[in-house]
Amino acid sequence: MYSSSNGERQLTELDFARLSSLYGRPLPEELGAAHLVPSREIAPDIVTMYSQVEVAFVDSGQRQTLTLCYPRDAEPALGFVSVLSPIGVALLGLRVGDMALWRLPHGEERCAEVAAILFQPEASGDYTT
Repeated sequence: MYSSSNGERQLTELDFARLSSLYGRPLPEELGAAHLVPSREIAPDIVTMYSQVEVAFVDSGQRQTLTLCYPRDAEPALGFVSVLSPIGVALLGLRVGDMALWRLPHGEERCAEVAAILFQPEASGDYTT
């Protein structure tokens, strides 16, 4: 579950294809209904795979830098969060200024704003990562 104040979620066609094969079942509704964009056309303020984002938690105002990655590269203690985790699903495809909403395993809801994208592979010319 997520909310977006600026419009629909966008995914690169490559991210969508890789996630579809990785997930092994239909993608969560948030990702399956996303608008697909060629990697070379994705806006630089959209969270894509391996983007490094700064999020601001609504309840505390605390900011944290996270890198969205595939499960094999996840190291939550270092800020590398899996795209299959609740926060990963919530962030992928959002735009700077959008609000991500997700539920923790024990049921608590969390909400954070995508405050900044510090790095996006596509914006640096990497269309295949």
